[in-house]
Amino acid sequence: MYILIQKKGKMMSRNAIVLGVDPGSVITGYGIIQREGRASLLLDCGYLQMSSSKHIAERVHTFYTFFEQKIVQHHITDLALETPFCGVNPQSFLKLGYLRGVLYLLAQQHNMQLHEFSPSEVKQTVTGYGKASKEQVERMIMQLFPKLPIQKKKDVTDALAVMLCGLWQQQRPVLPMR
Repeated sequence: MYILIQKKGKMMSRNAIVLGVDPGSVITGYGIIQREGRASLLLDCGYLQMSSSKHIAERVHTFYTFFEQKIVQHHITDLALETPFCGVNPQSFLKLGYLRGVLYLLAQQHNMQLHEFSPSEVKQTVTGYGKASKEQVERMIMQLFPKLPIQKKKDVTDALAVMLCGLWQQQRPVLPMR
């Protein structure tokens, strides 16, 4: 799927291909975008679905393999993540930590810049309002990318919002990867 979008404001000074990930222990959304001057081209988006009946070690391996292939295939230069928050279930938070660790490892292995953004930063970047609802973020993403697949839309739109934040903001590298 190729979609051209425009965004005014801060742009990266180098050619960048950004992978935005919304990790989950069963469903993980992702989006990959390439900056081309003031326009950007969505290269790939979708989700990775893993069976909840599989052991977490097997899911972590599947996750690693899937994202390493995406990174190599698209020559990813930047990885964008949303900072985690601990919800009601600490086990879910722990499993999310395993997946985030995999992404940190991949960023280091592939010499990518790693960027993290708080949920309010992502909402502010995408909607202009840091306390926007998930539905407002989804509506904005659907306006920018009207041909998104309907299945697992929330996981994909969350990842695309993080991806756009990584593309447009580029404020805080977590680790110097170079």
